[in-house]
Amino acid sequence: MHARVSVDPVPDDSLPVILVHGLGMSSRYMIPLARQLAPYRRVYAPDLPGFGLSDKPPHVLTVRELADALVAWMDAIGIDRAALIGNSLGCEVLVELALVHPQRVDRLVLQGPTPDPESRGLVRQMVGFFAIAPFERWSLAWVALADYARGGIKRYILTLRSMVGNRIGEKVLRVTQPTLVVWGTRDYIVPYAFVTSLAAALPRGRLAVIPGAAHGINYSHPKAFVSVLLPFLLATGHRPRDVRREARHREPHPSGTA
Repeated sequence: MHARVSVDPVPDDSLPVILVHGLGMSSRYMIPLARQLAPYRRVYAPDLPGFGLSDKPPHVLTVRELADALVAWMDAIGIDRAALIGNSLGCEVLVELALVHPQRVDRLVLQGPTPDPESRGLVRQMVGFFAIAPFERWSLAWVALADYARGGIKRYILTLRSMVGNRIGEKVLRVTQPTLVVWGTRDYIVPYAFVTSLAAALPRGRLAVIPGAAHGINYSHPKAFVSVLLPFLLATGHRPRDVRREARHREPHPSGTA
């Protein structure tokens, strides 16, 4: 598994942060968020098996197998416990990891969790990705196309099939770690009603809303994202079931390449 790691000096006892990418993507589009977090925590951004610069196993891994692979990678580099931040498919992998390997997860951030139970079909999921394209940074399209080409269409479709069959809405009922759900108001893949219900279903869940952001907040709005992340990551305690309080931040939509 290939991974990007921050090099900024941080306290030796600080909890590391792991960023987990979405469907067909790689750690490349996590770089803007990693740069914003690096002054505060050691940041790791791996490419899941089959994606990015990681090896491409002949067998396409399921959500459960991706979670197990992520834990095996944590073992290999010596991370016992971490805060984990996922986008899209990454959210499903992290929920699975929190259930199967709970001792490895200090807290979770689910940004743009998928899929909405009302839109589980493969076609509807693909249409959603095209619907948000005008609201993402234009440079993300080039990153995505390169990453999709590396992974291949077959791997993309089979992973998507595993993703839409994974009932994250039911599984979060058993997640005991503090969890922050983050949603952008222009994320037309993930309805507001779904993220609200997801945050409410989490035993220790909370929702943060970022106006003007779409599905790839980690790439398009990293400063706004970090402004809601840091209080959550640095907190020693966490109030349970506080889903009514929403953090709203306005940031000019950036343009150009990362």
